[in-house]
Amino acid sequence: MNHRKVDSSIYVAGQLPYKGGELLGHGILGRDVDLETARELARQAVVNCLAVAAEAVGGLDDVRIVQMLVFVASTPEFGQQSMVADAASELLIDVLGENGRHARTAIGVASLPRNSPVEIQMICTAA
Repeated sequence: MNHRKVDSSIYVAGQLPYKGGELLGHGILGRDVDLETARELARQAVVNCLAVAAEAVGGLDDVRIVQMLVFVASTPEFGQQSMVADAASELLIDVLGENGRHARTAIGVASLPRNSPVEIQMICTAA
């Protein structure tokens, strides 16, 4: 299941940067993946989150983002997880305006499913 709806809240399960059924990147930031590539992957993952949220509430116009968690597979020395997350945050605000503003956490992790560099989870409400 990609989401769970409780009252007006939509909990979007972690989304990877898939497009057309293909995972767009693999590896660890600071070793296999550069910052700009990771930012593009974060944009794709958040687009996938938006698609799930829009389906849950009946359209993108009815989505308001509350919180976003951005997981970044990275080496212990990599300290730019927030810059990866910034790309997703900027896209949400560009697409949704004020409804895209949100609380956010960027978390560095050792690995993610399918060796993805980025995974994004969101909490939304129906606007």
